[in-house]
Amino acid sequence: MIQFLIETVMLSGVGGLIGVAVGLAIPLIITHFAGMVTIIEFWSPAMAFTISVVTGVLFGIYPARRAAGMNPVEALRHE
Repeated sequence: MIQFLIETVMLSGVGGLIGVAVGLAIPLIITHFAGMVTIIEFWSPAMAFTISVVTGVLFGIYPARRAAGMNPVEALRHE
């Protein structure tokens, strides 16, 4: 189960970092090309990343518990 949870944290963490990077790049692009001033608060990307990881972990616990309890031979037979 630990292996599946580590995979879930890594995937949701990388996805969260990509999302934060895109979320920080878009206002900078708007500021550059449109001349509009955009303000990014520190807590906004931090909260977005945290929600991404927490969501990934919460929705990763059920499949991790289910996969950890399965017999590997039976799991492969049904796939």
